[in-house]
Amino acid sequence: MALTLSKKALAVKPSSTLAITAKAKELKSKGIDVVGFGAGEPDFNTPDNICEAAIKAIHDGFTKYTPASGTLELKQAVSDKFKNFNGVNYSTKQIVISNGGKHALTNIFSAICNPGDEVIIPAPYWLSYPEIVRLADGVPVYIKGEKENSYKVTAEQIAKACTDKTKAFILNSPSNPSGMLYTKDELEEIAKVIVEKDIYIVSDEIYENLLYDNNEMISIASLNDEIYKRTITCSGVAKSYAMTGWRIGYTGAPVEITKLMDSVQSHQTSNPNSIAQKAAVEALSGSQEFVSKMKEEFDKRRIYMYERVNSMNLVSALRPQGAFYLFVDVNEIIGKTYKDRIIADVDVLAEILIEEYNVAVVTCTDFGFPDHIRLSYAISIENIKKGLDRIETFINEIA
Repeated sequence: MALTLSKKALAVKPSSTLAITAKAKELKSKGIDVVGFGAGEPDFNTPDNICEAAIKAIHDGFTKYTPASGTLELKQAVSDKFKNFNGVNYSTKQIVISNGGKHALTNIFSAICNPGDEVIIPAPYWLSYPEIVRLADGVPVYIKGEKENSYKVTAEQIAKACTDKTKAFILNSPSNPSGMLYTKDELEEIAKVIVEKDIYIVSDEIYENLLYDNNEMISIASLNDEIYKRTITCSGVAKSYAMTGWRIGYTGAPVEITKLMDSVQSHQTSNPNSIAQKAAVEALSGSQEFVSKMKEEFDKRRIYMYERVNSMNLVSALRPQGAFYLFVDVNEIIGKTYKDRIIADVDVLAEILIEEYNVAVVTCTDFGFPDHIRLSYAISIENIKKGLDRIETFINEIA
């Protein structure tokens, strides 16, 4: 009998965002002046106070195993943060500390999905959601947020998509890739559907600290007791504290789900990095001045990028309310010709930009929007200007 590999693993799509970032780094290593708009991480160093907490942990010998689901100290810091920032009460028994946000989501769907269970995913979506659901034997079901509704889905759409196999709905607010934020009224309407259909809602709030234009973060679990019982809240320190490489995520959930996530994690990875846990305690409990300064800088870049892109021909974008991405509609470019080459889709567009103009962009086919690209403004304003200059030159050549 011939040896075969896992069909499940073979069906997983590689991350296009990581691929484009790797391509840009490869070209840069060859001395090519590439502007990479693919960054899904802040271009700031981790704050000194957080790094010092990690160094102290090393010197103190805090380098052994911790409890599989994280230290009580960090769980308490997360619990306090949930209460003070999100307005949600999760005890330490309801919290699991994981090896990053992706791992937290993997734990969630491993805990709640049985083979064939459906998970409703609103498009545009972060490209890892469908793959994580499939790896947990779930079935992704997509609904589309129209541009006219700021790329957000409605409660009516969610209700219509529900079947007797529906297990959960994924909410990502602020959104990657659109940067859009659901209002309190919209969340209340969505909550009614979740409660009525008696399904779970997985609320991915990883960009919760990066909101602009005086918008405030509203966690859906904070609305009422009924939605709280059905919500699994997921976040982490990566985006808010420039700690992407430290790999610390966390969840707040009903106790019965937390126990399952704890059990799964204990066998798959054991505890998250002990030193990174000490650093995360300082991130959540220490000074938040860095977060404000970083957000202020992102805001300047956001406004510049938004205004600049909307001054160009053939492309447009809505003003993002959070995160650090601009979701750009390039539909009018598709089908046009560049140097006798038909721009058949966004992949061809991206190839031309990186090969001819040394600009790396993220195509959004894997985000559920094949006529959009994502530009990150988690890069310097100088590189943003340079990259947009190159994109505009390209557009003017085909317009």
